[in-house]
Amino acid sequence: MKAIVGLGNPGRAYARTRHNLGFRVVDRLAEIAGATLERVEAEALVGEAHIEEAAVLLIKPQTYMNLSGRAVGELVRRYGIPLPELLVVLDDLDLPLGTIRIRRKGSAGGHRGLHSVIEALSSSAFPRLRLGIRPASPIEDTVAFVLSPFEPGEEPIVEGMIERAVAAVRMWVREGIERAMAEFNARRSEPEVRLAEPSPVGSPAREVERT
Repeated sequence: MKAIVGLGNPGRAYARTRHNLGFRVVDRLAEIAGATLERVEAEALVGEAHIEEAAVLLIKPQTYMNLSGRAVGELVRRYGIPLPELLVVLDDLDLPLGTIRIRRKGSAGGHRGLHSVIEALSSSAFPRLRLGIRPASPIEDTVAFVLSPFEPGEEPIVEGMIERAVAAVRMWVREGIERAMAEFNARRSEPEVRLAEPSPVGSPAREVERT
């Protein structure tokens, strides 16, 4: 069995924020497959689906972002998921809005949710699919930015990016990581933006986020 994990923060207040793109991709996969994520297991919402004729476990951790690894680690062990068959889907502030990247392994890249998963698995050798959220203009407060919703004018770009992410997931399931990387990792020519340093993290709600 394969497993696809979308990273995000639980609760209605976070549902449409930039940091919840992983949830949105998993929800879209569930919708296409006619599956539901209603079972609560290991601090996550879990559903089973058939994608490209393969059995897939869909997972949305229900801890806050920086504790995502608790659910992922427990479910990987419980279901015996080999790490190459685990795909983690997340937002990425280092990629321009509209860009996606799929990789077979790598560092957390400053993302606290991905860092938590790496720690829980004691390994970074699992695939991940990153969805870019970086705007064209500099960001003063990265924590506030990722916890805010997309601008109305950005939503068509976001929806297109989600659909490409879904197509990348389906190709990963059907043909493997190498084929998905070759098909979906073409670079867009976007100007580089230097991000401001993140503001100090103080309140419990802000402690859950990446810096």
